[in-house]
Amino acid sequence: MPSAAVRPTRAGSPSRRGVGRRVAVASAAALLLTVALLASLTLGSRTLPVDQVWAALVAPDGGDATTIVRELRLPRTALGLVVGLALALAGVLFQAVTRNPLAEPRILGVSAGASFGVVLAIAVFGVGTLSGYVWFGVAGALLAGLLVFAVANGTREGATPVTLALVGAALDASLAAIVYALLSIDARTFEEYRFWVVGGLTGRDVGVAGQVLPFVLAGTVLAALVARGLDALALGDDVARSLGNRIGLVRLGAGGAAVLLTGAAVAAAGPIAFVGLAVPHLARALVGADHRWSLLVAGLLGPTLLLAADIAGRLVAPPGEIPAGIVTALLGAPLLALLVRRARVVTA
Repeated sequence: MPSAAVRPTRAGSPSRRGVGRRVAVASAAALLLTVALLASLTLGSRTLPVDQVWAALVAPDGGDATTIVRELRLPRTALGLVVGLALALAGVLFQAVTRNPLAEPRILGVSAGASFGVVLAIAVFGVGTLSGYVWFGVAGALLAGLLVFAVANGTREGATPVTLALVGAALDASLAAIVYALLSIDARTFEEYRFWVVGGLTGRDVGVAGQVLPFVLAGTVLAALVARGLDALALGDDVARSLGNRIGLVRLGAGGAAVLLTGAAVAAAGPIAFVGLAVPHLARALVGADHRWSLLVAGLLGPTLLLAADIAGRLVAPPGEIPAGIVTALLGAPLLALLVRRARVVTA
Protein backbone atom coordinates (compact mmCIF):
# COMPACT_ATOMS: atom_id res chain seq x y z
CA MET A 1 0.00 0.00 0.00
CA PRO A 2 1.64 3.29 -1.04
CA SER A 3 2.45 5.68 1.73
CA ALA A 4 0.48 8.89 1.87
CA ALA A 5 2.51 11.85 0.70
CA VAL A 6 2.34 15.14 2.54
CA ARG A 7 0.82 17.68 0.22
CA PRO A 8 2.30 21.15 0.08
CA THR A 9 0.23 23.96 1.49
CA ARG A 10 -1.78 25.72 -1.18
CA ALA A 11 -2.16 29.42 -1.48
CA GLY A 12 -5.78 29.20 -0.43
CA SER A 13 -5.23 26.86 2.52
CA PRO A 14 -6.57 27.80 5.97
CA SER A 15 -3.08 28.41 7.37
CA ARG A 16 -2.18 30.92 4.69
CA ARG A 17 -5.58 32.55 4.88
CA GLY A 18 -5.00 32.89 8.63
CA VAL A 19 -1.65 34.58 8.11
CA GLY A 20 -3.16 36.85 5.47
CA ARG A 21 -5.94 37.85 7.85
CA ARG A 22 -3.45 38.64 10.61
CA VAL A 23 -1.36 40.74 8.26
CA ALA A 24 -4.50 42.62 7.23
CA VAL A 25 -5.46 43.21 10.87
CA ALA A 26 -1.96 44.43 11.74
CA SER A 27 -1.97 46.75 8.72
CA ALA A 28 -5.36 48.16 9.70
CA ALA A 29 -4.13 48.69 13.28
CA ALA A 30 -1.05 50.51 11.97
CA LEU A 31 -3.31 52.72 9.85
CA LEU A 32 -5.51 53.51 12.85
CA LEU A 33 -2.42 54.45 14.86
CA THR A 34 -1.27 56.78 12.08
CA VAL A 35 -4.68 58.47 12.08
CA ALA A 36 -4.57 58.81 15.88
CA LEU A 37 -1.12 60.38 15.77
CA LEU A 38 -2.25 62.88 13.13
CA ALA A 39 -5.45 63.67 15.03
CA SER A 40 -3.49 64.23 18.23
CA LEU A 41 -1.43 66.89 16.49
CA THR A 42 -4.34 68.61 14.77
CA LEU A 43 -7.30 68.45 17.18
CA GLY A 44 -7.82 70.38 20.38
CA SER A 45 -9.34 73.62 21.63
CA ARG A 46 -7.89 75.05 18.42
CA THR A 47 -8.02 72.80 15.39
CA LEU A 48 -5.08 73.14 13.01
CA PRO A 49 -5.04 72.15 9.33
CA VAL A 50 -2.69 69.33 8.37
CA ASP A 51 -0.51 71.67 6.26
CA GLN A 52 0.08 73.94 9.27
CA VAL A 53 0.98 70.96 11.44
CA TRP A 54 3.43 69.73 8.82
CA ALA A 55 4.99 73.18 8.48
CA ALA A 56 5.34 73.46 12.26
CA LEU A 57 7.18 70.14 12.37
CA VAL A 58 9.56 70.59 9.43
CA ALA A 59 9.89 74.38 9.13
CA PRO A 60 8.99 76.07 12.43
CA ASP A 61 8.46 79.82 12.11
CA GLY A 62 7.79 80.76 15.73
CA GLY A 63 4.09 81.43 15.16
CA ASP A 64 1.12 80.26 17.17
CA ALA A 65 0.77 77.02 15.20
CA THR A 66 4.42 76.16 15.80
CA THR A 67 4.07 76.80 19.53
CA ILE A 68 0.91 74.71 19.80
CA VAL A 69 2.31 71.78 17.83
CA ARG A 70 5.89 71.63 19.06
CA GLU A 71 5.48 72.68 22.69
CA LEU A 72 2.02 71.33 23.59
CA ARG A 73 0.82 68.59 21.27
CA LEU A 74 4.00 66.90 20.11
CA PRO A 75 5.23 66.05 23.66
CA ARG A 76 1.89 64.54 24.71
CA THR A 77 1.58 62.66 21.42
CA ALA A 78 5.06 61.16 21.84
CA LEU A 79 4.27 60.25 25.44
CA GLY A 80 0.94 58.70 24.43
CA LEU A 81 2.73 56.57 21.85
CA VAL A 82 5.31 55.30 24.35
CA VAL A 83 2.93 54.81 27.29
CA GLY A 84 0.17 53.21 25.23
CA LEU A 85 2.64 50.74 23.75
CA ALA A 86 4.05 49.89 27.18
CA LEU A 87 0.69 49.38 28.90
CA ALA A 88 -0.74 47.22 26.11
CA LEU A 89 2.30 44.93 25.92
CA ALA A 90 2.45 44.69 29.71
CA GLY A 91 -1.20 43.65 29.77
CA VAL A 92 -0.58 40.83 27.29
CA LEU A 93 2.40 39.63 29.31
CA PHE A 94 0.67 39.79 32.69
CA GLN A 95 -2.34 37.87 31.39
CA ALA A 96 -0.04 35.25 29.88
CA VAL A 97 2.18 34.84 32.96
CA THR A 98 -0.72 34.62 35.41
CA ARG A 99 -3.07 32.82 32.99
CA ASN A 100 -5.71 35.24 34.24
CA PRO A 101 -7.85 37.00 31.58
CA LEU A 102 -8.63 39.81 34.02
CA ALA A 103 -5.01 40.54 34.86
CA GLU A 104 -3.61 44.00 34.17
CA PRO A 105 -0.48 45.96 35.13
CA ARG A 106 -1.54 46.42 38.77
CA ILE A 107 -1.64 42.70 39.48
CA LEU A 108 1.98 42.28 40.63
CA GLY A 109 2.03 45.44 42.72
CA VAL A 110 4.10 47.25 40.08
CA SER A 111 1.80 50.28 39.84
CA ALA A 112 1.80 50.59 43.63
CA GLY A 113 5.60 50.39 43.59
CA ALA A 114 5.76 53.26 41.12
CA SER A 115 3.34 55.29 43.27
CA PHE A 116 5.47 54.62 46.34
CA GLY A 117 8.59 55.77 44.50
CA VAL A 118 6.93 59.01 43.41
CA VAL A 119 5.61 59.80 46.89
CA LEU A 120 9.00 59.01 48.42
CA ALA A 121 10.70 61.36 45.95
CA ILE A 122 8.33 64.20 46.81
CA ALA A 123 8.03 63.71 50.59
CA VAL A 124 11.57 62.63 51.50
CA PHE A 125 13.86 63.99 48.79
CA GLY A 126 11.90 67.14 47.97
CA VAL A 127 11.71 66.48 44.24
CA GLY A 128 9.17 68.86 42.72
CA THR A 129 9.27 68.18 38.98
CA LEU A 130 7.81 65.34 36.96
CA SER A 131 11.06 64.75 35.10
CA GLY A 132 12.77 64.43 38.48
CA TYR A 133 10.52 61.85 40.08
CA VAL A 134 10.06 59.73 36.96
CA TRP A 135 13.27 57.91 37.94
CA PHE A 136 11.92 57.21 41.42
CA GLY A 137 8.73 55.82 39.91
CA VAL A 138 10.64 53.48 37.62
CA ALA A 139 12.89 52.35 40.47
CA GLY A 140 9.90 51.72 42.75
CA ALA A 141 8.16 49.66 40.10
CA LEU A 142 11.25 47.55 39.42
CA LEU A 143 11.87 46.90 43.11
CA ALA A 144 8.23 45.93 43.64
CA GLY A 145 8.34 43.50 40.72
CA LEU A 146 11.59 41.94 41.92
CA LEU A 147 10.21 41.59 45.45
CA VAL A 148 7.06 39.84 44.20
CA PHE A 149 9.05 37.35 42.13
CA ALA A 150 11.53 36.72 44.95
CA VAL A 151 8.83 36.08 47.56
CA ALA A 152 6.74 33.93 45.21
CA ASN A 153 9.77 31.91 44.14
CA GLY A 154 10.60 31.21 47.78
CA THR A 155 7.27 29.55 48.50
CA ARG A 156 6.66 25.81 48.35
CA GLU A 157 4.82 26.02 45.02
CA GLY A 158 7.30 28.45 43.47
CA ALA A 159 6.41 31.34 41.16
CA THR A 160 3.14 29.88 39.92
CA PRO A 161 0.42 32.14 38.48
CA VAL A 162 -1.66 31.92 41.67
CA THR A 163 1.31 32.61 43.93
CA LEU A 164 2.40 35.61 41.88
CA ALA A 165 -1.12 37.05 41.94
CA LEU A 166 -1.49 36.59 45.72
CA VAL A 167 1.91 38.06 46.56
CA GLY A 168 1.32 40.93 44.15
CA ALA A 169 -2.07 41.71 45.68
CA ALA A 170 -0.56 41.70 49.18
CA LEU A 171 2.26 44.03 48.14
CA ASP A 172 -0.17 46.32 46.31
CA ALA A 173 -2.28 46.71 49.46
CA SER A 174 0.76 47.26 51.69
CA LEU A 175 2.37 49.90 49.50
CA ALA A 176 -0.97 51.65 48.99
CA ALA A 177 -1.38 51.90 52.75
CA ILE A 178 2.08 53.47 53.12
CA VAL A 179 1.38 55.91 50.29
CA TYR A 180 -1.91 57.04 51.83
CA ALA A 181 -0.26 57.42 55.23
CA LEU A 182 2.42 59.71 53.78
CA LEU A 183 -0.17 61.74 51.88
CA SER A 184 -2.32 62.19 54.97
CA ILE A 185 0.46 63.84 56.97
CA ASP A 186 2.04 66.00 54.24
CA ALA A 187 -0.16 68.47 52.35
CA ARG A 188 2.59 69.50 49.92
CA THR A 189 3.20 65.91 48.91
CA PHE A 190 -0.52 65.42 48.40
CA GLU A 191 -0.72 68.44 46.07
CA GLU A 192 2.18 67.20 43.95
CA TYR A 193 0.96 63.61 43.95
CA ARG A 194 -2.59 64.62 43.01
CA PHE A 195 -1.40 65.95 39.65
CA TRP A 196 0.44 62.71 38.86
CA VAL A 197 -2.01 60.12 40.17
CA VAL A 198 -4.91 61.22 37.96
CA GLY A 199 -3.04 59.80 34.99
CA GLY A 200 -2.69 61.74 31.77
CA LEU A 201 -0.46 63.10 29.05
CA THR A 202 -0.81 66.83 29.64
CA GLY A 203 1.86 68.87 31.44
CA ARG A 204 4.71 66.57 30.36
CA ASP A 205 7.51 67.85 28.17
CA VAL A 206 9.03 65.74 25.43
CA GLY A 207 11.96 64.87 27.69
CA VAL A 208 9.73 62.66 29.86
CA ALA A 209 9.05 60.32 26.94
CA GLY A 210 12.78 60.23 26.25
CA GLN A 211 13.53 59.35 29.87
CA VAL A 212 11.36 56.23 29.88
CA LEU A 213 11.92 55.19 26.25
CA PRO A 214 15.00 52.98 27.02
CA PHE A 215 12.97 50.98 29.55
CA VAL A 216 10.10 50.56 27.08
CA LEU A 217 12.43 49.46 24.30
CA ALA A 218 14.14 46.96 26.59
CA GLY A 219 10.80 45.56 27.71
CA THR A 220 9.55 45.34 24.11
CA VAL A 221 12.62 43.41 22.96
CA LEU A 222 12.37 41.04 25.92
CA ALA A 223 8.66 40.48 25.22
CA ALA A 224 9.44 39.56 21.61
CA LEU A 225 12.08 37.07 22.76
CA VAL A 226 9.72 35.19 25.11
CA ALA A 227 6.63 35.32 22.86
CA ARG A 228 7.00 31.78 21.53
CA GLY A 229 7.56 30.41 25.03
CA LEU A 230 4.34 32.07 26.17
CA ASP A 231 2.41 30.03 23.59
CA ALA A 232 3.69 26.85 25.23
CA LEU A 233 3.10 28.23 28.73
CA ALA A 234 -0.58 28.75 27.88
CA LEU A 235 -0.93 24.96 27.51
CA GLY A 236 0.11 24.40 31.14
CA ASP A 237 3.42 23.94 32.90
CA ASP A 238 3.65 20.18 32.33
CA VAL A 239 2.94 20.43 28.59
CA ALA A 240 5.35 23.34 28.26
CA ARG A 241 8.10 21.32 29.94
CA SER A 242 7.43 18.32 27.73
CA LEU A 243 7.88 20.57 24.69
CA GLY A 244 11.35 21.52 25.92
CA ASN A 245 10.56 24.95 27.35
CA ARG A 246 12.25 26.26 30.47
CA ILE A 247 9.11 27.63 32.01
CA GLY A 248 10.87 29.34 34.90
CA LEU A 249 13.03 31.30 32.49
CA VAL A 250 10.07 32.14 30.24
CA ARG A 251 7.98 33.31 33.17
CA LEU A 252 10.87 35.36 34.58
CA GLY A 253 11.56 36.97 31.19
CA ALA A 254 7.91 37.80 30.58
CA GLY A 255 7.47 39.11 34.11
CA GLY A 256 10.65 41.19 33.86
CA ALA A 257 9.50 42.69 30.58
CA ALA A 258 6.08 43.47 32.03
CA VAL A 259 7.62 45.14 35.07
CA LEU A 260 9.90 47.29 32.89
CA LEU A 261 7.02 48.34 30.66
CA THR A 262 4.60 49.05 33.50
CA GLY A 263 7.13 50.88 35.60
CA ALA A 264 8.11 53.18 32.75
CA ALA A 265 4.51 53.88 31.72
CA VAL A 266 3.17 54.52 35.23
CA ALA A 267 6.14 56.66 36.24
CA ALA A 268 5.73 58.89 33.18
CA ALA A 269 1.95 59.24 32.90
CA GLY A 270 0.56 58.06 36.22
CA PRO A 271 -1.68 55.01 36.71
CA ILE A 272 -3.84 54.83 33.58
CA ALA A 273 -6.55 52.17 33.73
CA PHE A 274 -8.24 50.08 31.03
CA VAL A 275 -5.52 50.05 28.37
CA GLY A 276 -3.58 47.12 29.83
CA LEU A 277 -6.80 45.20 30.53
CA ALA A 278 -8.87 45.70 27.39
CA VAL A 279 -6.34 45.90 24.56
CA PRO A 280 -4.96 42.34 25.05
CA HIS A 281 -8.49 40.95 24.81
CA LEU A 282 -9.17 42.94 21.66
CA ALA A 283 -5.89 41.83 20.10
CA ARG A 284 -6.57 38.15 20.80
CA ALA A 285 -10.09 38.47 19.41
CA LEU A 286 -8.64 39.85 16.18
CA VAL A 287 -5.58 37.64 15.60
CA GLY A 288 -5.95 34.66 17.93
CA ALA A 289 -3.87 33.38 20.81
CA ASP A 290 -0.45 33.41 19.08
CA HIS A 291 1.50 35.77 21.32
CA ARG A 292 3.76 37.02 18.55
CA TRP A 293 0.75 38.39 16.71
CA SER A 294 -1.19 39.48 19.78
CA LEU A 295 1.81 41.44 21.06
CA LEU A 296 2.23 43.12 17.67
CA VAL A 297 -1.43 44.11 17.34
CA ALA A 298 -1.71 45.14 21.00
CA GLY A 299 1.38 47.31 20.57
CA LEU A 300 -0.40 49.15 17.77
CA LEU A 301 -3.83 49.37 19.38
CA GLY A 302 -2.59 50.50 22.82
CA PRO A 303 -1.25 53.88 21.70
CA THR A 304 -4.27 54.33 19.44
CA LEU A 305 -6.67 53.89 22.36
CA LEU A 306 -4.70 56.13 24.73
CA LEU A 307 -4.34 58.90 22.15
CA ALA A 308 -8.05 58.65 21.32
CA ALA A 309 -8.87 59.03 25.03
CA ASP A 310 -6.54 62.03 25.26
CA ILE A 311 -8.17 63.65 22.20
CA ALA A 312 -11.65 63.03 23.62
CA GLY A 313 -10.60 64.67 26.89
CA ARG A 314 -9.52 67.78 24.98
CA LEU A 315 -12.71 68.06 22.93
CA VAL A 316 -15.41 67.23 25.46
CA ALA A 317 -15.27 70.51 27.42
CA PRO A 318 -13.04 73.09 25.69
CA PRO A 319 -11.09 75.10 26.63
CA GLY A 320 -10.75 72.84 29.68
CA GLU A 321 -9.54 69.24 29.51
CA ILE A 322 -10.33 65.90 31.11
CA PRO A 323 -7.18 63.83 31.72
CA ALA A 324 -6.82 60.71 29.60
CA GLY A 325 -6.67 58.54 32.73
CA ILE A 326 -10.21 59.59 33.67
CA VAL A 327 -11.52 58.94 30.15
CA THR A 328 -9.99 55.46 30.03
CA ALA A 329 -11.36 54.67 33.51
CA LEU A 330 -14.87 55.68 32.44
CA LEU A 331 -14.59 53.36 29.48
CA GLY A 332 -12.96 50.60 31.51
CA ALA A 333 -15.59 50.20 34.22
CA PRO A 334 -18.34 48.77 31.97
CA LEU A 335 -15.83 46.65 30.06
CA LEU A 336 -14.49 45.14 33.28
CA ALA A 337 -18.04 44.28 34.35
CA LEU A 338 -18.59 42.60 30.98
CA LEU A 339 -15.37 40.60 31.26
CA VAL A 340 -16.21 39.43 34.78
CA ARG A 341 -19.69 38.39 33.63
CA ARG A 342 -18.25 36.42 30.72
CA ALA A 343 -15.69 34.77 33.03
CA ARG A 344 -18.48 33.63 35.33
CA VAL A 345 -20.44 32.19 32.44
CA VAL A 346 -17.38 30.25 31.24
CA THR A 347 -16.58 28.78 34.65
CA ALA A 348 -20.17 27.90 35.46
